[in-house]
Amino acid sequence: MKFELQHIVPDPLKGEAFLADSVWNQKVGFGSPEKILLNASSGKGKSTFINILYGLRKDYSGALIINEKPVEQYSIHDWIELRRGDLSFIPQDLQLFHSSTVLENLILKNKLTHQYNESIIIEMLERLGIGDKIYQSCGTLSMGQQQRVAIIRSLLQPFTFLLMDEPFSHLDEKNTAIAMNLINEVTEERGAGYVLTSLGSNHDQTFNRELNI
Repeated sequence: MKFELQHIVPDPLKGEAFLADSVWNQKVGFGSPEKILLNASSGKGKSTFINILYGLRKDYSGALIINEKPVEQYSIHDWIELRRGDLSFIPQDLQLFHSSTVLENLILKNKLTHQYNESIIIEMLERLGIGDKIYQSCGTLSMGQQQRVAIIRSLLQPFTFLLMDEPFSHLDEKNTAIAMNLINEVTEERGAGYVLTSLGSNHDQTFNRELNI
């Protein structure tokens, strides 16, 4: 999967000055199987960047090209197919079903994708330290626990590129490392890539490249 940004500037950021290495108002290209960290302080457009790549925001100037095709030429069906087979997404608001249990949230997703059997899903939950929360409603979990559920759910989606918007903001260093290892294992198995947004620079060796806003 391949992305190319051609001088994109979100409407809310028009008139601002950007650094030379910013993703805004520059020509930037990346794709699978690259592992990319996007650094930015709060309010600089990290979520906007991820939402533009996923096709949720169109309020910008410049051009986004996905797989050598301008997104203006993508039909609703094209976006559906892209999100069904090539893109997975961890939004900052997680979008879990709070009244359903952890396992119900994941099985519901897996019934649509048939990615893993239930035993592997449970192994992932145990690996991320929430195996004892399987039958607990997601709405009763801490934010860090909910983030781990959302991370697993994203891996139940077939993808060649994973978009992650601050997926570890409520996790400590140890649990972040465990989750990162799982994400890296799955993406490497699939030959996939990802972009992960972060509030600060992280020179973890798992990243091939760093971008800035």
